[in-house]
Amino acid sequence: MRAYPGEDCIVIKRIVFSVLAVGLAFSALAVEVSDTQRAEIEQRIKPVGEHCMLGDSSCGGAAASASAGPRSGEEVYNSACMACHATGAAGAPKFGDTEAWAPRIAKGADALHDSGLHGVPGTGMMAKGGCMNCSDEEVMAAVDYMAAGSQ
Repeated sequence: MRAYPGEDCIVIKRIVFSVLAVGLAFSALAVEVSDTQRAEIEQRIKPVGEHCMLGDSSCGGAAASASAGPRSGEEVYNSACMACHATGAAGAPKFGDTEAWAPRIAKGADALHDSGLHGVPGTGMMAKGGCMNCSDEEVMAAVDYMAAGSQ
């Protein structure tokens, strides 16, 4: 029997402290790495990209050029809209499903474009279908592409 009730807790704390102290002592030994190992570690943890300020010539390389023009409706569909409209996710009308698209198409192109640009409240359709890097023109082209392929 222990001398007092909290003695077990003190013993456990001493054991934990001893284990941590030994662990710290051994971890100090792991600091020694070769130049090759250090270079490999630096390669693994280096940033993925770099930031260049306008006018900073030390960054090297020319800035990426903008695309030649707006993407086609099919390109936007394949890169952004397909995730929901190919599977029907969140109740999205599937591409090519004439029955699901008929009432939407009957409302006219302006209503379809508005839904594509601003989303549809109460549904999974968010503004621009979540493609925030799509221009309004590209979103409308994608809507037209889906409507044409679903008639």
